[in-house]
Amino acid sequence: MTYSIGEAEELTGIKSHILRYWEEVIPGFAPRKDLGGRRIYSERDIDLILRLKYLINERKFTIEGARDEILRETATYDQKAETLDAIRQLRSELSQLYMTVRKYR
Repeated sequence: MTYSIGEAEELTGIKSHILRYWEEVIPGFAPRKDLGGRRIYSERDIDLILRLKYLINERKFTIEGARDEILRETATYDQKAETLDAIRQLRSELSQLYMTVRKYR
């Protein structure tokens, strides 16, 4: 599902001018735009807005601190994703090897 900037503001409680500012200072936060140039927010965008809101309002991060925390979380997630992919690949290879050995028993 996608949302207009007004709907994103309604859902998150973050004013549209702040959302536009966050686009400038938060890497990776750039909602798509339709042919008319209107912003279209995805579920991922809404999740990121809510995470930023939490970090700033509840945890009392500055915008710079929240940006750095989001980048750190993303890097950690990326590292875990690579590890999980490697494990899946190894599991697949081991399963194939096991089936081959079983076949020749």
